[in-house]
Amino acid sequence: ISESQIICLPGGFSAGDEPDGSGKFIAALFREPRVAEATTALLQNRDGLMLGICNGFQALIKLGLVPYGEIRDMRHDSPTLTFNAIGRHQSRLFRTMAVSVKSPWMAGLSCGDIVTTPISHGEGRFVCTDEEYNSLLNNGQIAMQYVDEHGQPSYDALVNPNGSLHAVEAVTSPDGRVLGKMGHNERAADNCFVNVPGNYESGIFDSGVRYFQ
Repeated sequence: ISESQIICLPGGFSAGDEPDGSGKFIAALFREPRVAEATTALLQNRDGLMLGICNGFQALIKLGLVPYGEIRDMRHDSPTLTFNAIGRHQSRLFRTMAVSVKSPWMAGLSCGDIVTTPISHGEGRFVCTDEEYNSLLNNGQIAMQYVDEHGQPSYDALVNPNGSLHAVEAVTSPDGRVLGKMGHNERAADNCFVNVPGNYESGIFDSGVRYFQ
């Protein structure tokens, strides 16, 4: 970590994706004092970036890195990710829309851009208090939402795969340098999903690299 500029926490099953999934294992590792100290130094002293996708997002939110930007103990009503509202795993393509582009990770998008995104998770429902949601929204920390073909967020399971509060798909830290998202943008590789129309270019990974160029 001390020799890196970016930490990326990928998604992926562990231990059968039991309750809380791989996120709790990743979070336990990052609470180890030496790892926590190195991560804090990267983010606070060296202008580093951090990205968590799916289980990686679960880890970031359990650590407090999103939405608070630091490793901290969480309250009983802190934002979290929990079981999908439909009670089962979802694996398909959904539309996500850029809501805020203040994060360096979002530099390749404009507000209102819609990206077709692969998702695959059983515990991706974002929940928080109404007060905290309003604070995140006003601070530009809600990065992306699940939307329909008209760009409207919804609780419909065909639009919002997990029933996330206000259709939230991605959240950032206050300064935007830590991004957590459920969608697997890394799966939208060349020659994938060629039979399904849509814009698959999120620009997230390119934007992360260009931040240091």
